[in-house]
Parts: sequence; C-alpha cells; structure tokens
Amino acid sequence: MARMSYLSAIERYEEQQQLIHELLLSILASVQASLTNKQAYQQLVNQYPFLELQYCLNEQGIQQGDNVCFKRQYKKKLGHIGAGQDLSARPYFLLASSTPVPHFTSPYISTATKHLCISVIKTIPSGNDKQQFLVIDVCLTELIEFIMGDTKRARMTPYFKVGYGLIVACLFCLVFYLLYKVFAGMVDLVLSEDTQSDPLKPFTIIIFVTLALAIFDLGKTILEEEILMHKDIFRHSSTRRTITRFISTILIAVSIEALLTMFKAALGQTEYVIPAVLMMFAVVGLLIALAIYVYLGAKAEDVLTQVQRLKVKH
Repeated sequence: MARMSYLSAIERYEEQQQLIHELLLSILASVQASLTNKQAYQQLVNQYPFLELQYCLNEQGIQQGDNVCFKRQYKKKLGHIGAGQDLSARPYFLLASSTPVPHFTSPYISTATKHLCISVIKTIPSGNDKQQFLVIDVCLTELIEFIMGDTKRARMTPYFKVGYGLIVACLFCLVFYLLYKVFAGMVDLVLSEDTQSDPLKPFTIIIFVTLALAIFDLGKTILEEEILMHKDIFRHSSTRRTITRFISTILIAVSIEALLTMFKAALGQTEYVIPAVLMMFAVVGLLIALAIYVYLGAKAEDVLTQVQRLKVKH
C-alpha cells in the first residue's frame, strides 16, 4: 500500500489527460484572479493540495521574483530562491512565447521538489503592452490521487502500513517458533536412543516445516502487497494479483499436507486415505477455480481498458 509509483501516475495521467488539463486551466485562472487577494489565495491552496510552486517569467524568460511555495515544507528551502534565473530555454516557455494559449509539460522530475510533476504556463498581461508568463508546478501523484478521490486513503496509508507491519511481525515470530520446533524435533530424532521409534515421527517435523513455509509466504505476500508495493485499488489487476498470490500460498500448503497424509496412509494408517483423497480433490478444485478467475478477470480488464481508450479518443 505504498504511495502511487511514477509509472502508475504517468499511466493515469495519459488516461485522464483531458480532465487534468481542464482542471489545471481552471486553477490557473483562479490563481491569476487571486494574486492580490490573500484570503482567496489561501482558500485555493487548501482546496488543491497538489499545488507545489508558482512563479512568473518576463518576455525574455527571466523569473520575476522568488518562488511562491504552496506547501509549508518547501517555503524554507525554495521560498527565497528563483528570482533572476534564466528559463528561456525551457520547452514550455518556447511554446508559450510563440502562441498565447496555455501549455502543459509532459511529466518530469522537478529539480526543486524532486517529485514527479507537470507544469502549466499561461500568458498574462503585465502593463505597458508587455507580457508575463504565469507558471504553476503540480505534484502529479497527488493530482492523480485528488481526481480519483483517493486523497484521504493516501493520507491514511502510513497508519495502514503500521497495522500490516504488526501483522507481518506476528506471522514471522510464529515462523521462528515453528522453526524452533523443527530443529528441536530433528535433534531429538537424531539423539533418540529408542531404536524402535515411531516411523511417523518425522512427519510431525515435516508438518511444522510446511506450516512455517505457508505462514512465511503469507507474511511475505502481505509485506510486498500492502507495505512495499503500490496497490492501485481502481485497477482489477491489482486485486487479482493479490488474490492469486494468497490462493497460491494456500494451494502449496494444502498440497503438501495432502501428500503427507497420503504417506501416512501408505505406512498403514488407512484412516487417512479418504482425507488425503479429499484434500487432493480440493487442491484440484482450487487450481481450476483460480485459473477461471484469472482468465475471466484478465478478459474483463481488457474490455474495460478498451472502453477507456475509446472514451479518451472521443
């Protein structure tokens, strides 16, 4: 459940590019109208948390004044720099100076904030028949979260990570305990003086190993899916990947248990024959159901992707 990756943000930007551009144009107009109204300006900042920097360029591409930082964490670092720097070679300035319509950059890594961002530039009058160019930088990942209605969940992400981290820690502690039982059983098996020991005793050790493997794989899946990786809850492939990994873990554990039960039946404990056969059927059923789920899920997502592409084209 990490914050959105840059690749996911760019993919979402390409899908929602028209909507994003319309939103940024309205924000740009609001910024221009509220430059002399501090109250309206602050309301704008509070309403759109993805805004990062704002600055103006003259006709020669020289920045007029320092950066205006929308976020507090940037004010000390970036709020007193920028005035006088030459940005005339920037592609967005070259486009804006040639035509009066607003222009948008492609996603890029900001040298100021080190975030993936896009910039929008618009020509504004400055008096004496001269022009200025108003530029706004926005954090692309936060912008995508905003338009997808995912801002509140993104803010709760650190707390979710703590909860999942505690669960993973408990699972790994259980794995260590099972491994302790495994090594203790192996030592007892090797050092045992009873030459007529129970032939099924090694299977107890194997069961502990199997449980340790299944629990470790479960903890590893939760760690990767919910803490280290970004999960796009708006994409079916993300949920399908998580479910597939969980079911795969269960399949491995049940398969090994079925095999061990079959071994016990082969050693003379015939009461385990029916449970072993039933577990094998359960494994086959789970495998078939998983295959159908993955196939149908991939088909459904492919249809949804095609529909989205048609909407973007139109």
